[in-house]
Amino acid sequence: MTDTTPVDETAPTAPASTEERGSNRSQRPVSEAFKSFITSQWGERADLGVEPGEAVPYTAERRAKLSARFPGARLVVPAGPLKVRSNDTDYRFRPHSAFAHLTGLGTDQEPDAVLVLHPVADGEGDPDGSGNGTHHHAVLYVRPLAARDTEEFYADSRYGEFWVGARPSLDDVTTLTGVEARHVDELRDALAKDVGADGVRVLVVTGADESIETLVEAIREEAGVEAEADDESLVEATSEIRLVKDALELEHLREAVARTIEGFEQVVPALPQAVAHRRGERVIETTFDAHARLEGNTVGYETIAAAGEHATTLHWITNDGVVRTGELVLLDAGVEVDSLYTADITRTLPVDGEFTDVQRRIYTAVLDAADAAFAVAKPGTKFRDIHAAAMEVIAARLEEWGLLPDGVTAEVSLSTEGQQHRRWMVHGTSHHLGLDVHDCAQARRELYLDGVLEPGMVFTIEPGLYFKADDLAVPEEYRGIGVRIEDDVLVTADGNENLSAALPRRPEDVEAWMARLRG
Repeated sequence: MTDTTPVDETAPTAPASTEERGSNRSQRPVSEAFKSFITSQWGERADLGVEPGEAVPYTAERRAKLSARFPGARLVVPAGPLKVRSNDTDYRFRPHSAFAHLTGLGTDQEPDAVLVLHPVADGEGDPDGSGNGTHHHAVLYVRPLAARDTEEFYADSRYGEFWVGARPSLDDVTTLTGVEARHVDELRDALAKDVGADGVRVLVVTGADESIETLVEAIREEAGVEAEADDESLVEATSEIRLVKDALELEHLREAVARTIEGFEQVVPALPQAVAHRRGERVIETTFDAHARLEGNTVGYETIAAAGEHATTLHWITNDGVVRTGELVLLDAGVEVDSLYTADITRTLPVDGEFTDVQRRIYTAVLDAADAAFAVAKPGTKFRDIHAAAMEVIAARLEEWGLLPDGVTAEVSLSTEGQQHRRWMVHGTSHHLGLDVHDCAQARRELYLDGVLEPGMVFTIEPGLYFKADDLAVPEEYRGIGVRIEDDVLVTADGNENLSAALPRRPEDVEAWMARLRG
């Protein structure tokens, strides 16, 4: 990788701060002759050919929903900054999910950008999807393309065109998003306008960009306004307006699921290679992750490729273990597409293509629990009832196998005072899915866990059973076996749709699918 920080190769040696020394390897010239020459004799930039994004009408509706909840308040939604990976290198940029949802910008677009919804007179704001005026006018504050006679053009390794490519112009951003774009240098004055005890309130989405939060706090202090407790309500709102997906979101989720299923199909033929490698789990991980990068943006979360006893660790992402024939491998993975929507699917596969009797017994119990959850996942049902349905099956099966403590029935275990069955499944059965793998997480309890299912909601159903290798509460034949089955589910008007149904679930179907893929 190229060095990133300019140092005058002709300058005399001088003491440098530790911060300067952290990036003191470059030898770019800084002479006036160099500056004059590198900023001259450039042709016209090629037109980026920017057109309105497909999300424009949808993001207008999303912003309208947010506007309706906060009339009179200035709403600040940062994309977030670049994040340092090590020393002077950054991670690939991913905007905050609330920003992506409200602007339609995905992949690595617009670090440091800030979406601001400025309050206006009722009904005089930006039109919603039906053409009615909202309570706000949206402006995107961005860092636009710098001219080629600026130092940023050739010297700025984070933002310069020479280093990271041409940024869009303000007009490009406006065209792409349907939102007025202005230079980020105007942000401070724009946020401070009319702020005061009797004036405009400023609310900011916290957790996205610390520097923007600090700026908002400073503006409040200058205006004599106390810290805004309503920031939390804005964070809640940006989650809650995502609980029911619109048509474009569903399209992107279907795409993510389809790409994820393709990734699983690529893993199966790679299992013999995984068995042969000293870190076979890495073979599985890299097979899936390479597909995710080729066919999407990346993975939606760190891939869990857990073979044997590692499958009993719920979030095993070290993925450095061996893969053995006769054992199971739990693959929990999802492709994040360019719009940043992700799938989240788990299958537990027999490494050599066939389940043993014990593996099949445990797998079938988990499948039956999942099917019970599917049966209640319909409009009018509470979200928490999905988990309850799965747990009834898990508790009953553990009682049948004699694994619950003496004198404890499934009914007793299912009581609030019991819960002994949860020793072997400590996680929940479902979570919402979308831009985040655990989407809408900041929504209020009464709208999430205690919420009622509506058409357009998307979530996972993922029961499991996990018997650790040193678990003396279970027979030896169960020890070291972990099974999870996870599908992505859309609530429809009269029930639900398993978006990931194309990936086999029943043990006999899994075996036939694996045999076909292995030829």
